[in-house]
Amino acid sequence: MPGGRLTQQERQQIALGLADGLAYAEIARGLDRPTSTITREVMRNGGPTTYRADLAHRATGHRTQRRRQAAPADPKTAPQAHGRDAEAVLAYEEMFTTVLMQSGLPKMMARVLVCLYTTDAGSLTASELVQRLQVSAASVSKAIAYLDTQGLVRRERDDRRRERYVVDDDVWYQSMMASARANAHLVDTARQGVTVLGPGTPAGARLENIARFVDFVSESITRAAEQARDVLYTKPETTPDEEPGRSGG
Repeated sequence: MPGGRLTQQERQQIALGLADGLAYAEIARGLDRPTSTITREVMRNGGPTTYRADLAHRATGHRTQRRRQAAPADPKTAPQAHGRDAEAVLAYEEMFTTVLMQSGLPKMMARVLVCLYTTDAGSLTASELVQRLQVSAASVSKAIAYLDTQGLVRRERDDRRRERYVVDDDVWYQSMMASARANAHLVDTARQGVTVLGPGTPAGARLENIARFVDFVSESITRAAEQARDVLYTKPETTPDEEPGRSGG
């Protein structure tokens, strides 16, 4: 299986495959490349409907140049916590970003979230995000504002009064709750439509079915999220007989 970066000819083959409606896996087999390589290439260059081989090839060259300018002269001197492989970490971050984009998250928001998740501290300041991602402060601010409304990050002040953006175990639970609240609003809106259009009409019946479906699914997700948080993130209570230093009768 060939390694290294995609060539311009390979990118042209990807563009042709997308135009023919081929799946990523099928395009990958034709190029003898991993499916993840094709998926990542397409998603970070406009997506399947706007991908262009020439623009993608040019953009890759620009990204490579920016990385070289930002990186130390000797990559081996770059500090890596816990002895991690810098190239492996970068490849994983790109893959994780692609997965989040496929789930519907905009690109910059996905990049910021991945950066936070792959940081040991689980928190970064705006300036640290700008430095790590090599983007503008405005881009980071916009991404954080979006992630905050989705309940995917939270804000806190450190001992230097700087605002930090944090992800932790509870973030996904809070995101689920935010989604449940949005679903509840959708249910209420649909049922208002039933009243306006008439419960005995086809349009009214359609809206009632939407309300029932979303309400049922949202309630199930909320219940599952609460149970998961209780099971996974709550430490078991210690009974008197289980206290250290005490043995059973």
